[in-house]
Amino acid sequence: MSIPPSPGRFALLCCLLGALAAIPGATPQAQETASGRRVNAPYLPPGSASQPAIFWFGKVEGVTNYADVRMYHNDTLLKVVLHIPDRELWYNPSATQSQAQLVTSDAVSLLLDVSGAPGGAPSTSSYWFIKQFSSARGTYRGDGSNWASATVPFTTTDGWRGSGPNNPAWDLGWSISFDIPYSSLGLAGRPAPGTVWRFGVALHDRDDQAGTAIPDQVWPESLDRQRPVTWGQLHFGRPSYAPPTTVATGTTVVRHGLNGAIVPDAAVGGHSTCGGSMNAWTQWGNANYAGYPQLNIQNQWDIADFMCFSKYYVTFPLASLPAGKSIVSAAVTLNMFGNAGYTPSDAQPSAINVLTVRDDWDERTITWNNAPYAAENVGVTQVQPVSTAPPDPYTWDVSAAVAAAYREGMPLRLVFYSTDGDYHSGKYFYTSDSTDWGGDVRPSLDVRWGDGVSNLPSAPTGLRITIRPPGP
Repeated sequence: MSIPPSPGRFALLCCLLGALAAIPGATPQAQETASGRRVNAPYLPPGSASQPAIFWFGKVEGVTNYADVRMYHNDTLLKVVLHIPDRELWYNPSATQSQAQLVTSDAVSLLLDVSGAPGGAPSTSSYWFIKQFSSARGTYRGDGSNWASATVPFTTTDGWRGSGPNNPAWDLGWSISFDIPYSSLGLAGRPAPGTVWRFGVALHDRDDQAGTAIPDQVWPESLDRQRPVTWGQLHFGRPSYAPPTTVATGTTVVRHGLNGAIVPDAAVGGHSTCGGSMNAWTQWGNANYAGYPQLNIQNQWDIADFMCFSKYYVTFPLASLPAGKSIVSAAVTLNMFGNAGYTPSDAQPSAINVLTVRDDWDERTITWNNAPYAAENVGVTQVQPVSTAPPDPYTWDVSAAVAAAYREGMPLRLVFYSTDGDYHSGKYFYTSDSTDWGGDVRPSLDVRWGDGVSNLPSAPTGLRITIRPPGP
């Protein structure tokens, strides 16, 4: 399916006021896979799929692919949607292909193990779904030692943007949606909240007629298709947090410059200009925005506009918290000042996710392509277009993420990214480098703590959506 080009590819303008400037789980956050990757797939009944989970992997380069992956589940199926920037689209038009042929064109593999206790080889609880771009598919099930062809019904929809497949002219990318019914996996209904499966994704790529070999991009990085134990975790339901105590005896605020705190942060991607005049395949993914006083968080459905996508990374040190306490609650506040669009009516709401990050990064060198992957999604807040004079504060609950980092003696590393589908959905916030309002609009972490040792929470990282009222 070809979609006509969008006239608004570089249509990110701050247009308002002249502003330019929980479902309980069963597995603690610390009990991660060896890869440290986990996705908490929310339950979203039909008609309410605007806040799925999101994660990503790969790079935006000439011969290396990248994917945003949105996930959720409902009463009958698991939904997985990938948006893949890809410079050249190639596929095998044959309707019948072997397993080896399927993975030598542009294609996606999904791997699932529904046992919750996978081993070192594909078992009868292991499933492998392959869908090639615009062409054939395959389904396989483990037999205890390897993969065997099997009939496992699932449905897909794919689309593309660019000059057209199977020619050397450059394209922009493609998208694919997987619907996997629980009945196809031998289940009577949707998994109970807190259920944990193993899950993995692989991008297969082809960039010429000859089929020159290109390495797969995989999530998690440890993924070995033959060993389910190396896959990531799929947790059903948003995570929740039960604090060791509900009595707060003190509060600590962490903000860059406050009491000497250093809070590095950085935007990656297209920022507020969709990358400007950058080359999509050689420059955009390597852009660095160190020192910028403002940031953009943006995503959308049309893969042709991937150069407008933008994420935000921030690290809050926790050294100022007193020792030997328990974390009662914690929230991050970002102050919004504007949004994307040609006119005020262009702006659309955004579902902005917050995710934890395990690995360190450097503000001076971080880019879209080298930024660390998220460990897991831990919360989401619905952010509306600007309707008041800035700053317009929004908060994200990060209570369990702070509790885990505090217990481990680590800083709190986070990344923010949206799951929006609309054009003009970008949201502009102040960074740690902002001097507006005396620096009070910089990103802030508020931690309420109580007496007693903060043990690791007995449930995954928490979700409580909190939107502060407008105003300074």
